[in-house]
Amino acid sequence: MTANTPTPLDARAQAAKAFALAALKLDAAEFAPASADASFRRYFRLCHGIQSWVVMDAPPAQEDCTPFLRVAQLVLDAGLNGPRVIAQDLRQGFLLLSDLGRQTFLHVLDEDNANALFGEAIKALVQWQLASHIDALPSYDEALLARELALFPDWYVARHLGRVMTQQQQSWWNETCHVLIARALTQPRVFVHRDYMPRNLMLSTPNPGVLDFQDAVYGPISYDVVSLFKDAFLSWPAVRVDMWRKQYWDAARKAGLPVAVDYPHFCRDFDLMGLQRHLKVLGIFARIYYRDGKPNYLADTPRFIRYIRDVIDGDMELEPLARLFDALDLRA
Repeated sequence: MTANTPTPLDARAQAAKAFALAALKLDAAEFAPASADASFRRYFRLCHGIQSWVVMDAPPAQEDCTPFLRVAQLVLDAGLNGPRVIAQDLRQGFLLLSDLGRQTFLHVLDEDNANALFGEAIKALVQWQLASHIDALPSYDEALLARELALFPDWYVARHLGRVMTQQQQSWWNETCHVLIARALTQPRVFVHRDYMPRNLMLSTPNPGVLDFQDAVYGPISYDVVSLFKDAFLSWPAVRVDMWRKQYWDAARKAGLPVAVDYPHFCRDFDLMGLQRHLKVLGIFARIYYRDGKPNYLADTPRFIRYIRDVIDGDMELEPLARLFDALDLRA
């Protein structure tokens, strides 16, 4: 097979293409993989002349398209640039979506354009949060926060490190979970995208295009801010993170969002919410490798260990987590 020979389509890809062509009343069009994510979903781009669309393939046995459809409407109702659903076949697990572009923020971000792009991401995030109303999304409650934290001992410690925590280590972990969950539950609640990061923001018109929102919940106001500036695939100097965090806080207060009135208090919310997210992601990336056979994500786990160490080292309230990380030899 030469470099220019297209990869043969598997049976689901062929069915997805047929679904899209029928929905658009086209006889033929270019059809090729667009991207895949950490779940069982994958995406194809269908092109006809100067027009293009995206086809989501979400196998019904593993993925439910219903949350995507519900949140996609909330995104549009908030006035954000999200994909429009053009056609759907929930029995097969196919959605035909408008195409928001080919480049994510992750593709194009650099030191020179970061202020402008993050400024647009902050504006869109504030707009998303302003659209919040209770009962539209599942609650980011104590049970969900605890389930997410459990991914760290279950998958990263037990499976990846091959360690069984001692009674003392388990005690440190329990203390940590209590602190992080309690702090999260005290925060004001808004719509939470839950993966609001450069990889899921498209360079688009208007900017940004917002993707991968199907796991959205109603929860802590600082969560998406942490996701944006302490990214899974891209790190920034602390001074720039603080500048952008302050920019968000100023914009949120001006818009009337219920962020903490005191900026240091908001920073503490941000830091502890970040710990919950980073510990969860360590577990998720290990699970993706060992359960799902996707090795690339595990290479980014040192980034999260560094994020965590930056917050916990020298912090008295978080000393139990620092002791646990020391015992597990998890260092930046």
